[in-house]
Amino acid sequence: METLRGLQILRACLLGDTSFVLKGGSVSQMPVAEGKSVQQTVELLTRKLEMLGAEKQGTFCVDCETYHTAASTLGSQGQAGKLMYVMHNSEYPLSCFALFENGPCLIADTNFDVLMVKLKGFFQSAKASKIETRGTRYQYCDFLVKVGTVTMGPSARGISVEVEYGPCVVASDCWSLLLEFLQSFLGSHTPGAPAVFGNRHDAVYGPADTMVQYMELFNKIRKQQQVPVAGIR
Repeated sequence: METLRGLQILRACLLGDTSFVLKGGSVSQMPVAEGKSVQQTVELLTRKLEMLGAEKQGTFCVDCETYHTAASTLGSQGQAGKLMYVMHNSEYPLSCFALFENGPCLIADTNFDVLMVKLKGFFQSAKASKIETRGTRYQYCDFLVKVGTVTMGPSARGISVEVEYGPCVVASDCWSLLLEFLQSFLGSHTPGAPAVFGNRHDAVYGPADTMVQYMELFNKIRKQQQVPVAGIR
């Protein structure tokens, strides 16, 4: 199994909002630019990165599909079923991630998708549940930035921004540096230090931390309702 780098994910916002993904990052909300679409806001963000000197380094994709416990496996009447999220990240093409609500994160190889077909008597794919974010990777010195459009079916639902500082894997050791870099292209919408640090203040981030927060990002987008939000200029 390939080596996996830990990144922090910022949770999703309202429809059209921008969510952030940081190694040692935080959760924040950033409205779509006033009078602009999701795609136009993505272009504004990438233009700022390019003006800083960031260079394109290919593309990325993170996807998630939801499975629910098969009705035949539920015992007593009214027993609540469990949800499992099967996810992939193009940064780790040989790996597959299976996450449970309030539970563990399993890291397996790509054959896990085949296993899910054989487990259809226990877990069934939820209809129209697939959600993903796709976009461009940018390299700026030791920072790796990924700006993506989050979609469900044909609809754009928001924007994800992932930032990684390569030389460091402990959030508390590089947060100040990350914050300074974020301010250079997010300005007043730069997120503050996240509450998710909690008891993991000095812990090394791993792949499970990354994918758990992507799961939270996608779930919040799934549940969101389209409501008016204040734009940015």
